[in-house]
Amino acid sequence: MKTLKDLFLDELADMYDAEKRVVRALPKLAKAATCEDLNAALLAHLKETEGHVTKLEQVFRACDEKARSKTCEATVGLLKEGDAIMADFKGSPAINAALVSAAQKVEHHEMASYGCLHEWAELLNNEDAARLLHEILEEERAANDTLTELARSTCNQMALDESEDEESDDDEKPVKKQTGSRPSGTNRKPAAVLVK
Repeated sequence: MKTLKDLFLDELADMYDAEKRVVRALPKLAKAATCEDLNAALLAHLKETEGHVTKLEQVFRACDEKARSKTCEATVGLLKEGDAIMADFKGSPAINAALVSAAQKVEHHEMASYGCLHEWAELLNNEDAARLLHEILEEERAANDTLTELARSTCNQMALDESEDEESDDDEKPVKKQTGSRPSGTNRKPAAVLVK
């Protein structure tokens, strides 16, 4: 019969793997950012994330366990999606908004995981583990808040401004209507189609 401590250690191993993967991914995200503030925020969070790996090793020690990894499938999937976003939006004004989205998905997963781990450490009466996990949780929350602020103050607007420029360019193009034939026995009128 598996216990709460087993669950705690299993999730801890999951997050240990996740943080090591994020350490490898953040430099790529930062390099893809064209917004200097986003680049700086991602690199600052890289330093914090390296610290999270160390803190998780301390949590394992506080549990009299050797640090171990278990593949974090959620993080693997989120980082794979982040790679796809970087490729799809490379050279686009929307790249920074896309990078914020990808990074925040990882942050939200981490906040949920660390919230559970912190609660479980308290239930298991492991004060050292609970303190360390709470520190990590607060840093993840702060990183997420920074990303939200960057999205609102800069990144989303950059993407929107370009979208509006493209729409005004489209407005200047002539509209060509195309009609199709109706299937027999219907009373529908053929639809006008905007061809770009």
